[in-house]
Amino acid sequence: MVKVLGVVVAIVGIVLCKGVCGFEFEENGSWVHGLDDLNVTELSFSDSYGVSAATSPMMVGLTLIQGAAAKGAVCLDGTLPGYHLHRGYGSGANSWLIQLEGGGWCNSIRTCVYRKKTRRGSSVYMEKQIPFTGILSNNPEENPDFFNWNRVKLRYCDGASFTGDSQNQAAQLQFRGQRIWSAAIEDLMSKGMRYANQALLSGCSAGGLAAILHCDEFRGFFPRNIKVKCLSDAGLFLDSIDIAGGRTLRNIFNGVVNLQGVRKNLPSFCLNHLDPTSCFFPQNVISNIKTPLFLLNAAYDSWQVQASLAPASADPHGYWNECKKNHAQCSPPQIQFLQGFRNQMLNAIKGFSMSKQNGFFINSCFAHCQTERQDTWFADNSPVIKNKGIALAVGDWYFDRSGVKSIDCPYPCDQTCHNLIFR
Repeated sequence: MVKVLGVVVAIVGIVLCKGVCGFEFEENGSWVHGLDDLNVTELSFSDSYGVSAATSPMMVGLTLIQGAAAKGAVCLDGTLPGYHLHRGYGSGANSWLIQLEGGGWCNSIRTCVYRKKTRRGSSVYMEKQIPFTGILSNNPEENPDFFNWNRVKLRYCDGASFTGDSQNQAAQLQFRGQRIWSAAIEDLMSKGMRYANQALLSGCSAGGLAAILHCDEFRGFFPRNIKVKCLSDAGLFLDSIDIAGGRTLRNIFNGVVNLQGVRKNLPSFCLNHLDPTSCFFPQNVISNIKTPLFLLNAAYDSWQVQASLAPASADPHGYWNECKKNHAQCSPPQIQFLQGFRNQMLNAIKGFSMSKQNGFFINSCFAHCQTERQDTWFADNSPVIKNKGIALAVGDWYFDRSGVKSIDCPYPCDQTCHNLIFR
């Protein structure tokens, strides 16, 4: 196992983000910035990927999907989409892991125009190489179950969790997430994925939501006798009431769904009885997904605390500023509010948990995205629930070694968390 000394603390700030933070959207006319998938360009190398500089993870180059433009499968600015692929070998030569990148959403013309000048909306700005760590690592000491699989990271440049299909000609915006998803799968099939003997679709944050929404579709690309499962990391975005009694995230999602033409790509079983925005929330979808699904989520998800529960618009006097940055600064009433959020999360998975094929790992941490960070995925001091870490939990579930339905005791009992602190 890789040794990571101490609990890794990620320090995030608007200054470090250089205007290209993990998410950007409009809320009551003002910009909101924050973390999403902790990209290396936003943080120091060790903080971004949870590895020490000494381990130097493998760098994997960007492949642009050359046939995508002819299918209309383009980023917000019309550039080609892309992915990073590292080939499997040995026993994993015909096993495929597809990781969908996260990075928030854009919910208005203004925020999407802003986004198309970043790596979240244009391949022009994407890193040409990225490190493969955590679930993407090629080192069996860092990634015991998936290290020799074909591992793919599909870059996110549409702003609607790979589900939109529309355009705005006046603003020169292409909302083609669904087409990007389809073109990427088609391209990977031609590069050997059609011969897969097992596959896993995963994703972090907005990519974790995408993994849920595309799960059954992914299953349909393979023969019935092939093992196919899905993993959502930090994708369980809840339709929560914020500290001012509003529905900040619902308003954001409503903008995304309507602007980007998402409705036609949402599950019909949900649209039969709920509005499209409700069907973009995973809590209204997960119980009806036929493919085995695993939910990995922090009970006090850092992104949701900052952007959904206590955004600046709901907290004009900044009463939550210190609590949002560091959970240790939260007052007893604030902790009580966050315990209510955890309870809502546990209620949201009740129906989902009844299915034997599903799994989950809900740890009581202030974190966001735990599969791609080496320190949280698999290291000597990784977070555990009942002595089982995340990598082992996911592996046990995927390979049917054991069922995994792990719910942590409420904060502050878990001393293994790698909590995120902001300044």
